[in-house]
Amino acid sequence: MQPSIQVSTSPEVQYLLRIGDTALVLAQRLSEWTGHAPVLEEDIALANMALDLIGQCRAILTHAGTREGAGRDEDQLAFLREERDYRNVTLVELPRGDFAFTTLRNTMMATFFKQLWQWLAQSTDSELAAIAGKAVKEAHYHQEHAADWLVRLAGGTEVSRTRVERAMADLWRYHAELFADDAVDRHAHDSGLGPRWSDLREPWLAEMAQILDEAGLALPGSVAFTSTGKQGVHSEHMGFLLAEMQHLQRSYPGGVW
Repeated sequence: MQPSIQVSTSPEVQYLLRIGDTALVLAQRLSEWTGHAPVLEEDIALANMALDLIGQCRAILTHAGTREGAGRDEDQLAFLREERDYRNVTLVELPRGDFAFTTLRNTMMATFFKQLWQWLAQSTDSELAAIAGKAVKEAHYHQEHAADWLVRLAGGTEVSRTRVERAMADLWRYHAELFADDAVDRHAHDSGLGPRWSDLREPWLAEMAQILDEAGLALPGSVAFTSTGKQGVHSEHMGFLLAEMQHLQRSYPGGVW
């Protein structure tokens, strides 16, 4: 069994891990729809979005490995850490759920990523800015695709509307973590590496309000609860996700296609 690795706690590396891990785990959840989506076209679309996110993750984790300076590549960072060392937001590790759940989560996360990549395109880190310049185009498509489906489901049958409303009740409580600040965010802001994630809150809420209004849904109010995935304290679902995601790499160390 391949042993786990310990990653640098420097704020630059930790900031990059939050981005890369969030993309990685969301991609893993989206990939679970392969062969199970309601229509073939959507099966392909979700798989392609998962591949886009994996591409973004690879670029960010590769850059994190370079900034860390310990000679680790994206595969080692993606597959050889313990659960407590992953820095993704809790929202993306929640189980796949039904199609309405996935559609709403995709809308929320694509809107967030679009805002984040737009800011990162101005980063003082030229490599990160280049990654963001490509990724923002993908996030635009992901947001448009998910938002279109959200409007269709909310305005569809009574069953589809009920499922969207249930998804909103389940997911919205986790959105606050996206915008929670700490020393890592402040260092990124002060150094020019990237924005404090709290800087994205107002533009994100404005876009979400517009999408939800088109779907005939009200923007929920603020919540007191803040999940802690970015700090490495995850939900009970994360361990099961990692067991599946890491199995091959840990069973066959260094294996390649």
